[in-house]
Amino acid sequence: MSGSSSASEPTRVSILGKESIIIDYGLWKNFVVPDLLENVSSGTYILITDTNIGALYTPTFEAAFNEHTSKLDNAPRLLTYQVAPGESSKSRSTKAAVEDWMLSQGVTRDSVVIALGGGVIGDMIGFVAATYMRGIRFVQVPTTLLAMVDSSIGGKTAIDTPLGKNLVGAFWQPQRIYIDLQFLETLPKREVINGMAEVVKTAAFWDEAEFATLEENADLIMKVLDDKTKKGEGRFTEIAHILKRIVLGSARIKAEVVSADEREGGLRNILNFGHSIGHAIEAILTPQILHGECVAIGMVKEAELARHLGVLAPGAVARLSKCISSYGLPTSLEDKVVRRRTANKHCPVDRLISIMAVDKKNAGGQKKIVLLSAIGKTYEPKASTVADKDIRIILSPSVLVHPGVDSSLNVSCKPPGSKSISNRVLLLAALGSGPCRITNLLHSDDTQVMLTAINKLGGATYSWEDEGRVLVLNGNGGELKASADELYLGNAGTASRFLTTAVTLAKPSSVNHTVLTGNARMQERPQGPLVDALRSNGVEIEYIGKPGSRSLPLRIAAAGGFEGGVIELTAKVSSQYVSSILMCAPYAKNPVTLRLVGDKVISQPYIDMTIAMMAQFGVQVERSSTEPNVYHVPRKAYTNPAEYEVESDASSATYPLAMAAISGTTCTVPNIGSSSLQGDARFAVEVLRPMGCKVEQTATSTTVTGPPVGELKPLPEVDMETMTDAFLTASVLAAVAKPNADGATTRILGIANQRVKECNRIKAMKDELAKFGVTCRELDDGIEIDGRGFDLQEAKDGVHCYDDHRVAMSFSVLSTMAPHPSLILERECVGKTWPGWWDQLSLLFKVKLEGVEGASSHTAGHSVSSSNQKSIFIIGMRGAGKTTTGGWASRLLSWPLIDLDTELERTAGMTIPDIIKEKGWDGFRELELALLKTVMKEKPTGYIFATGGGIVETTEARNILTSYHKNGGNVLLVTRDINLVMDFLQVDKTRPAYVEDMMGVWLRRKPWYEECSNFHYHSQTVESMDGARAKNTIEDFGSFLRLLTNRECAMERMRRKKESFFVSLTLPTVAPFLSRLNEISFGVDVIEFRADLLQDPSTSDGRPSPEFLVEQLAALRSGSSLPVIFTIRTKSQSGRFPDGADEEAINLYRVALRMGCDFVDVELTSSQELKDFVISHKRNSKIIASHHDPAGKLSWATGGSAWMPHYNAALEYGDIIKIVGTAKSLEDNFALAEFKAWAAKTHPEIPLIALNMGEHGKLSRITNRFMTPVSSPALPVVAAPGQLSAADIRRGLSLIGEIEPKKFYLFGSPISQSRSPALHNALFAQSGLPHEYGLFETTVAKDIEKIIRAPNFGGGSVTIPLKLDVMELLDHVDPAAKIIGAVNTIVPTQVGGKTILTGYNTDWQGMTIALQFAGAENNNGVLKEAAMVIGGGGTARAAIYALHKMGYSPIYLVGRNTTKLSALAGSFDERFNIEVLSDTEQVSKLSPDRHPVVAIGTIPGDSPIDPAMRETLCGLFEAGNNTRDIPGPADKSKVLLEMAYKPRITSLMQLADNSGWKTVPGLEALVGQGVHQVSNLLTMCMRHVC
Repeated sequence: MSGSSSASEPTRVSILGKESIIIDYGLWKNFVVPDLLENVSSGTYILITDTNIGALYTPTFEAAFNEHTSKLDNAPRLLTYQVAPGESSKSRSTKAAVEDWMLSQGVTRDSVVIALGGGVIGDMIGFVAATYMRGIRFVQVPTTLLAMVDSSIGGKTAIDTPLGKNLVGAFWQPQRIYIDLQFLETLPKREVINGMAEVVKTAAFWDEAEFATLEENADLIMKVLDDKTKKGEGRFTEIAHILKRIVLGSARIKAEVVSADEREGGLRNILNFGHSIGHAIEAILTPQILHGECVAIGMVKEAELARHLGVLAPGAVARLSKCISSYGLPTSLEDKVVRRRTANKHCPVDRLISIMAVDKKNAGGQKKIVLLSAIGKTYEPKASTVADKDIRIILSPSVLVHPGVDSSLNVSCKPPGSKSISNRVLLLAALGSGPCRITNLLHSDDTQVMLTAINKLGGATYSWEDEGRVLVLNGNGGELKASADELYLGNAGTASRFLTTAVTLAKPSSVNHTVLTGNARMQERPQGPLVDALRSNGVEIEYIGKPGSRSLPLRIAAAGGFEGGVIELTAKVSSQYVSSILMCAPYAKNPVTLRLVGDKVISQPYIDMTIAMMAQFGVQVERSSTEPNVYHVPRKAYTNPAEYEVESDASSATYPLAMAAISGTTCTVPNIGSSSLQGDARFAVEVLRPMGCKVEQTATSTTVTGPPVGELKPLPEVDMETMTDAFLTASVLAAVAKPNADGATTRILGIANQRVKECNRIKAMKDELAKFGVTCRELDDGIEIDGRGFDLQEAKDGVHCYDDHRVAMSFSVLSTMAPHPSLILERECVGKTWPGWWDQLSLLFKVKLEGVEGASSHTAGHSVSSSNQKSIFIIGMRGAGKTTTGGWASRLLSWPLIDLDTELERTAGMTIPDIIKEKGWDGFRELELALLKTVMKEKPTGYIFATGGGIVETTEARNILTSYHKNGGNVLLVTRDINLVMDFLQVDKTRPAYVEDMMGVWLRRKPWYEECSNFHYHSQTVESMDGARAKNTIEDFGSFLRLLTNRECAMERMRRKKESFFVSLTLPTVAPFLSRLNEISFGVDVIEFRADLLQDPSTSDGRPSPEFLVEQLAALRSGSSLPVIFTIRTKSQSGRFPDGADEEAINLYRVALRMGCDFVDVELTSSQELKDFVISHKRNSKIIASHHDPAGKLSWATGGSAWMPHYNAALEYGDIIKIVGTAKSLEDNFALAEFKAWAAKTHPEIPLIALNMGEHGKLSRITNRFMTPVSSPALPVVAAPGQLSAADIRRGLSLIGEIEPKKFYLFGSPISQSRSPALHNALFAQSGLPHEYGLFETTVAKDIEKIIRAPNFGGGSVTIPLKLDVMELLDHVDPAAKIIGAVNTIVPTQVGGKTILTGYNTDWQGMTIALQFAGAENNNGVLKEAAMVIGGGGTARAAIYALHKMGYSPIYLVGRNTTKLSALAGSFDERFNIEVLSDTEQVSKLSPDRHPVVAIGTIPGDSPIDPAMRETLCGLFEAGNNTRDIPGPADKSKVLLEMAYKPRITSLMQLADNSGWKTVPGLEALVGQGVHQVSNLLTMCMRHVC
């Protein structure tokens, strides 16, 4: 294969009468040049390729060309030219560049162009040749499999346009097509299988025998492609002959078709099988999904369309899909790899159909699609006209079923083969020896899974005959081998049970075990009893899923057969366990006696079916005559029968029979009767006949005629234990049963096992029937349905099918008689057993169907779940702050907080010390565990639970908590400085003292706490902080909690802003810079935390430990409440973290994700292990997938094609993509801008940070707009070369007209002495904003109307006397301002192109800041504390609002005029809980826990206090002059905020101070009010308001 061309002549294929297609190995090196010189002679040859291919293959050609022409007298010249790789080069601009270059080189009409490359080069350069000087000769040298078998053959040339692929081009036949198969050796695996899509396509529409060969060779080809030990030359030696046959076969077919129809008049259409839908998908998903991958999905969809139209058998669709997937190609848009590579990008059905309208095959408005009639045949020798409505059904995820069935119908319906029998016959024939011709096999997901698994285990080989209607399975006599690949079983429950035992028969291969796994639901379905039985019989089986799992995935040792002898098995959950062991028992090491133990055996008919089928394969199972439920199985090999017909599925047959029953029509199922092996065959006789149907049943057929419409009878009681799967069909019929003398209720029993099927089917039927207004009641082993005739409601939200085929088909029957059309969601789930069900409903029963897309299930970017309403459990050591943080959480979420220790004392009726004294520690732990289970079950949503510190001491509690957070719940670990916790425990007397070393307890519990939790909050000691840091900490906890519950997304906040910035902290440790954090982060939106730059004094190399990182992140958050990006850069990534230290890096990322960092930055060059960890543990954090090119190796030219692979790789896991190049000239920024525009158009849901480093790259930083990295003058170093500050960028945006200068004002009178202009204008200058703040003095609100409505109005501050009057000039007033009755800030926003003026009041926010800074925010929200407002003027309203927002209750009003105060209190709603205190008697009656701890004074400061009021105040200030009864330091002060700011110390302040209160002068509130006002205005003027 390698080295040179074959000794014999290469193979030639004729096209259009010329043998111009030449195929062999080694042509490029030894054959092309002499053949060109002799047969396609010219004075000039122009070799055009791309920069990737050119480096590999141009030198070889040049050397051969020089060697052959050096001896010629008039030697021709060779010119070479290279374009950028990728689809973006297939454009008008690239074509023009090539043509201009050719003209500059003097290329004339006698020249020959050589197109070396894949489809992009061949199509585009072929079009150049077709139009250059009205056409010059060219030759194709395809280098990809896709180009070899498709695009290079036939003379189609084209370029892409923005409206679609290949829309501008020409037919221009190449003189030669040199297909050198040696090029394939350098292709990546993905490119090879991309080409295999076209190979499969060609065989699928033309040659069934070739298709069968592709099926046979799939495993070998994929094995060679997966072999990483062989690279380059000689890589494909093992399959060289297969590859040549594949390429040659495809080339011959295409040549034959093109020769018959060169200009695509009809026949040539068929080459586009899969392309009509595939091209539409490609238009949306390119370049992330390749052409062949899109065509693969398109083929499956177009085959399903042919099946839907009744021209293609269901088995052919399944066979095609299986062949495509066997080459690693996707068959659905829901394919996991497709979803990952496209970041869950959605393909809207309407858009797909719209794109298909531009297809070249179409005639006018009619869409034409190639329809298969069988594998290897098309329905017509051309594309067929298909209606949009049929296309829409196939493409839509949901289907709308219209009511109405023709009452005259009399149909015969043959359902697919039984799933149960199909799965059994596949396993039995594989274990047997020799060929077995199987007919009527169910072609479904389940049987495809079984067939694939058997094949991977080496159990059998197989082929198809009679256009795919017959499976010829060659059994290998039970000689199974362990599979190195995981056997992924999807949602195939039957296959999972049968294969669990079958895999134990395997012998070791390159591995000594096999892993069985499946989808999420399969990882919940029980396997325990079967695994227990096999383990007890000597087989090593390991559960490798989540802790405590008794389901898949399983790791099963290659035992070469289980021991045999006596095996005991519990069979009360599933009869499939029994059948699994029975079928494999003949290959055990000893004869088997299977004893079924426990309760009543479930689904005995399925066991009987298994025994009957084993007899058909030559093994007789003896049922014990002396013991019940005991079976004896001999040790004997199966003998395969020559032929085996699979009986139709009796469960599936219930749906067409139910159609007859519900509609009063007649339906015959021709191959299921009284002699059936299946229990469900009794459905017609035992269920439909008693419901009023006429049933005629022979040994092999069943006919049902329904009663007149509306006359179905309810069944008082029916035991369906022998046909459990059919209970869903019975349920929907019972729903429309007509009430009679016996009532309206149908009771179905014996179906307990239906709770553990694809879903809990009993609950599913109850919930979904309720949507139609039908009442159901769940029973232990059944369901009751109250029939209501056809008096059904409309199921407005559609029927949810739980990915369960039987739910979908049952409700489709009910929908045909509902009063309104019914939407069935998850249309495709019927593929499990009857992929063509919807086709039958439409074709046979004439039911009108519509494809419906409904609400997209795909969110922007990588999927985001809705807010998490599950209850939160808080764990941690006693004294760590669980109650405090729980209180904050309770107040922020408005969820009740339950302290489980307190709740335990309440329910037990004694204190915890007494419980321990009476029951001991073990007894206490048992009660604690029982309570945990109870609240988890009874209060699953909307609660905060603070647990006891020792909750993690028992294994069961740890398992419960771990399972809770792994299944979507949140368990929050709260910690603080462990030395402070130890100090607290020394003095706390509310709990029994530890009987062991307290630090030892912590060290023992620490790993348990981490195991049991998924989030971690390290609390700073708020009480010891200054007010600013305390406020930041509480605000940060709010942000942390909103991320934990997914109530807020920092990324979406950034996206709503017109500009956003982040500053990178280049600090060795945070603490020394805490006081400067506000300065460092001024004007930015996010802080990047560079963990690789930290210096940990406790480690030898300064590398941060996880413990050090926890402290640093907590410190950062105490100093700033901005969102955080967590970043680690290794040395090779221009950082300081060691390369290759993945384990240490993962430990740090674990901390960052658990502590709720809003963003985590992960470089593309990071190891796959690290990326996989972050992806699987990201929770609600957003991943920034980044790539930096500091050396400037990547160019932004030609549409950024050099960056495309990095962008695509980032798209696979990034919620945000960050790509940073290096600009060498100003023009590099313009090219980058083009790439950004392309990305914004193709993936608008994935934000992109794209910029250039270096001096020339500064312009790209100015124009980036989204989360631009900036520097700060307050930082010691700049994070990257060329970085600008946020202010610099805003100045730049102003200079280029992107920030329009605005006018801001202070309105009111008198204001001439105001410092507001100086303050605001200084802030504008510091922020880099071009705005101006001035004064407008007036006492008349109407005077300012023209100003505030002017286009350049940026915002305004309002003071007396306009605060009330200005409201009528505004479009909207903030709720706080409405309640307070005053506006002091006006902010304009743009909504739908219109300016909306909104009024705010920041007075109350100023009060809040002043109180928080004084420590008043430290009440934990658990104990409601009282506050008071002194005075009843205008300011009092803002004071009441501020105290209410801070969580204080009740709020007392104290003043001179009780009537006025009562009116004020009455103007607020009762939530504010306001009480008026008028005298000392009322004060004396207040209980200690109702004494005020915070007060706001709003009376004049320069007047004496009224004597009576003074006496009341003295009583309140002195009342219970005790320690505040809340957690925290004993010396915590009570706080008075005095709103009067003259004189500096007022009489009220003096009064409060005399009683030990802390007093805050009014100027601090004024400053706070100004901060909020400036913040509102800056927010707007920085364009941060959405």
